[in-house]
Amino acid sequence: MGSALKATVHTFDTPLHLGFSCYLFDTSGRLLLTRRALSKTTWPGVWTNSFCGHPGPQEELTEAVRRRARQELGAELTEIRATLPEFRYRAVDASGVVENEICPVFTAVLTSELAPVEDEVSQWQWADLDAVKRAVAGAPFAFSPWMVEQLEAMAALGGSEQRGWSAPA
Repeated sequence: MGSALKATVHTFDTPLHLGFSCYLFDTSGRLLLTRRALSKTTWPGVWTNSFCGHPGPQEELTEAVRRRARQELGAELTEIRATLPEFRYRAVDASGVVENEICPVFTAVLTSELAPVEDEVSQWQWADLDAVKRAVAGAPFAFSPWMVEQLEAMAALGGSEQRGWSAPA
């Protein structure tokens, strides 16, 4: 896979590319949900997982996760784990822009205060994972399509693999 500027890749005919999603937990096991800024080109104002991003050329995914957490949330992380390493999705925004990603999903634990960047995050909230699952099931249109699919994929795993979606005991 090559590399290109994000603005030239996310179009009405977006090529398959590498991204990642991260679900950030606090030490109490609560999940950080973020609401995408209204200025975002795609899915403005929807609630989503803690943060997403794209690795730079030759950048390890775990380092990209750390970098993006700092850039978007002002956050430092520990215990970064790949929980859905082969997740892939394609979704079309109401504007017609396509997301088409190989998108490994990570979980991590927050080790600092949050300082979200307004151009990325308009609101944020800590929530119980089961409450989030119920909200997504009841109103999937209020959440990003990748988050809806990722929660479904994790639920399909069940058992011990699903326990990767919580803060350590």
